[in-house]
Amino acid sequence: MIKKYKNKINSTLHRLNKQIKIIKFSSSQNAINLKMFKNKHLGKRCFIIGNGPSLTSDDLDKLHNEITFAFNRIYYMFDKTDWRPSYYCSEDDKTIFKSKEEINNLKLENKFFPVNFPWDYKIHFNNAKYYLFKFGDSTIEPKFSKDIVKGIYWGNTVAYTAIQMAVYMGIKEIYLLGVDHNFNKMQKDNGEIVIDETAKDYFSEDYNKDKDDLYLPNIEISTRAFTAAKKYAEEHNIKIYNATRGGKLEVFERVDFDKILF
Repeated sequence: MIKKYKNKINSTLHRLNKQIKIIKFSSSQNAINLKMFKNKHLGKRCFIIGNGPSLTSDDLDKLHNEITFAFNRIYYMFDKTDWRPSYYCSEDDKTIFKSKEEINNLKLENKFFPVNFPWDYKIHFNNAKYYLFKFGDSTIEPKFSKDIVKGIYWGNTVAYTAIQMAVYMGIKEIYLLGVDHNFNKMQKDNGEIVIDETAKDYFSEDYNKDKDDLYLPNIEISTRAFTAAKKYAEEHNIKIYNATRGGKLEVFERVDFDKILF
């Protein structure tokens, strides 16, 4: 009984301590680090790189002089290209738990993570910038952050996080590449499991070797997030295009990647 009572007190203290940290976040060093990116790329364009099976090293080779965002285990492509992303993001806790050493060793200038990793799990990364994650009702379209210092809204896809970051940086033209938006095994809002035997999950089989230990993707949630991004972009004179080769993301206008760079 005493142990149970102590655990309850510790849990309460942990929640209170976290609430205090959240309140103080806007004046913290983490917030100062994020403020440095306000309008850093004002009026420019960027490419947000998904890890879908359509992504190729040849495509990445063409992006050396572009502003790029990439995610999670994109480093499985690094032995095939000299390209490296301008900004790296990872926020899936299961992926991070399994790959934290590889992620920490990435020699990239800017790496972004939710602040709950150092707060809750005592996981710290080299060259890291941390942001507050905001969650809402996953059955409706998420909000879109106007100021990432105050928080970034979760959309069940790190690409949604990157779009919010890009907009904060002043970018006016966003291209999605390798965002196939389709998986071999997916889950619907109602819990139904959908299997597409024709679909591959990622650009590399090695990327997905521990798939049974990771979350099942729910593209219904991420579709709502992309829809929210499209609405915000249209209201603020920002263009978002889908330059992915194939795939099933039809929220944004499609463009031919090979014609963008020339």
